[in-house]
Amino acid sequence: MPPATLCPTDETPPPLAPATPLMRLLYLGLAGLSLLLGVIGIFVPGLPTTVFILLAGWAAARSSPRLHAWLWCHPLFGSMLRDWARGGCVSRRAKYSASAMMALCALVLLYVAAPWWARASAIGCMACVLTWLWLRPEPD
Repeated sequence: MPPATLCPTDETPPPLAPATPLMRLLYLGLAGLSLLLGVIGIFVPGLPTTVFILLAGWAAARSSPRLHAWLWCHPLFGSMLRDWARGGCVSRRAKYSASAMMALCALVLLYVAAPWWARASAIGCMACVLTWLWLRPEPD
């Protein structure tokens, strides 16, 4: 039986940066936590998925070649990492999804009992993130 390919694409993950054993452990913890938050963000409006997956990929590249290769080739998360590695690209689908979730969160914030400055700060942060996100290039 021929060996299965590791990744559905011909691309390989970028080279790993060397790290001390303590730093590898810290990076691995950050990768695990970021991956967990990214997965939770799929289901919880307002919690970003893409940012946490990108952070998980970055930390995994410095701590665990196996985890990094798994993320790089994952059917859902891999395209985000590969697009980002190709010049900081973000797909239009991810932009629309983030925009819809942030709009929903902004609407909810308008109706919760919170100080006006807290609501304005949160909505202002979301507006800044959306502006930055829509200015990112899109993959070909």
